[in-house]
Amino acid sequence: MRYRVRHMTRYDYAAPVSLCHNEARLALRQLDWQQITGSRIDIVPRPAVRQQRPDFFGNGVTAFSIQKIHHSMTVTAVSEVETLPRPDPPESYRPTREAAVEEARHSPELRQFQLDSPFVARSDALRDFALPSFPPGRALFDAVCDLNRRIFEEFTYAPGFSTLATPIHEVLVERRGVCQDFAHLMIGALRSMGLAARYVSGYLETLPPPGQPRLVGADASHAWVALYLPGWGWLELDPTNGSLPGTRHLVLGWGRDYGDVPPLKGVMNGGSSHQLEVSVDVAPVEEG
Repeated sequence: MRYRVRHMTRYDYAAPVSLCHNEARLALRQLDWQQITGSRIDIVPRPAVRQQRPDFFGNGVTAFSIQKIHHSMTVTAVSEVETLPRPDPPESYRPTREAAVEEARHSPELRQFQLDSPFVARSDALRDFALPSFPPGRALFDAVCDLNRRIFEEFTYAPGFSTLATPIHEVLVERRGVCQDFAHLMIGALRSMGLAARYVSGYLETLPPPGQPRLVGADASHAWVALYLPGWGWLELDPTNGSLPGTRHLVLGWGRDYGDVPPLKGVMNGGSSHQLEVSVDVAPVEEG
């Protein structure tokens, strides 16, 4: 599949802003199954300083500063990408949870994804929620797919229910939230079982091909989960849709939780209150 992605963010300020420093994580990652054929980020007003760099997790970051008085700011990222099917673990590959826990415990790179992070804290409640999916002797792949399905079936997608400050425990109790909440919940449940799990930020196709269902979360940036399988790699799961991500899931970046991969963040001098407008469109590009 080939897609053109347009992500526009606009801030309108109640008072003038004299200076702002920002970081944008809006460049899709180059992966074996995700080939970037074009990418640009347009910023208005034009920044006085602009730099490109990778962050700790290898995500592309555009750091910029606007050093003149402005009453609004617009950041528009446009990308063209070709996606291929993701690799799947072979049928004969059936690692155990214990093997995954042990490998991650002895790897500094993986260990950080076993521990608490600012938006995800392990707990007995999360472990108790995950346990029915992990009976003794069950293959890890089957267990995590069952947990993914349970979140999809038992929780209600409810825009407006939560904010960034809503704790996972409240999402667990109320059984509702949005894709970010469900990703944090699943990561917390997996880490509470000792597993290494990370947060994936990206997009979904806005309008699906004829005959295919429209995926929940396609109107904005989306979030899902990746679990480390020992000796194989990272398996992605989308608890919001109860599926394994495929060619319609586009990866922006990953980290321990949302705090590592916000699309846009920064600080400013002035501005008072503001109005925010965000629009995302992921459209297929016709061949030929």
